Amino acid sequence: MFESLFGTSIKHQMVSPERALRGRDDPEFTVPEKHAVLGTPLQGPWPEGTRVLYLALGCFWGAEKEFWQKPGIVTTAAGYMGGITKNPTYEETCSGLTGHTETVLVAYDPTVVSDVELLRAFWEAHDPTQGFRQGNDRGTQYRSAIYWTTPEQGVAARQTREMYAERLAAKGFGDVTTELRPAEEAGPFWYAEGYHQQYLAKNPNGYCPVHSTGVACPVPA
Repeated sequence: MFESLFGTSIKHQMVSPERALRGRDDPEFTVPEKHAVLGTPLQGPWPEGTRVLYLALGCFWGAEKEFWQKPGIVTTAAGYMGGITKNPTYEETCSGLTGHTETVLVAYDPTVVSDVELLRAFWEAHDPTQGFRQGNDRGTQYRSAIYWTTPEQGVAARQTREMYAERLAAKGFGDVTTELRPAEEAGPFWYAEGYHQQYLAKNPNGYCPVHSTGVACPVPA
């Protein structure tokens, strides 16, 4: 089950497996080999000890840039996760018929940047109380989510959510709606089309608003 507390303001619903698009066995497009900013492999292999965390916080253009700028990042990539359709396209994901949310793959060196530091950046970079939207971007593909690959990431995700929920409530915000799941339960991370990868580096004037609440996220002791 999803670990989420969806509020009453949601105007969209997740597609059922019966209604979801089937997708395809092979992708419709080719993913670039290298990160346009960091020059590292987009799909690996990465140095031994690299960890991966999958984060969804609205439009993946700005979300990806938020993380590739941080110390200790090996690579980032835009993609789709948490849904049903195999090898989805952007247009299919935006239809609401795949169940995926726009997600950023964050591969990082845990000796340089910690799980908690990444999660604090995640919480502070968007509004996790908005359900299936971020600002004017509406739909299930804009929902907030954390998909972890290690038990330690899962513990940190739950701890930071609880602490941030208290801080948000004190400031008058509603319930946190962020979906928390192990990556293996959320399903594959499907890389997005090449033009979405590092979009704001390729298009410096590209539009991708920040939906931060302005509330600082406390750090677990």
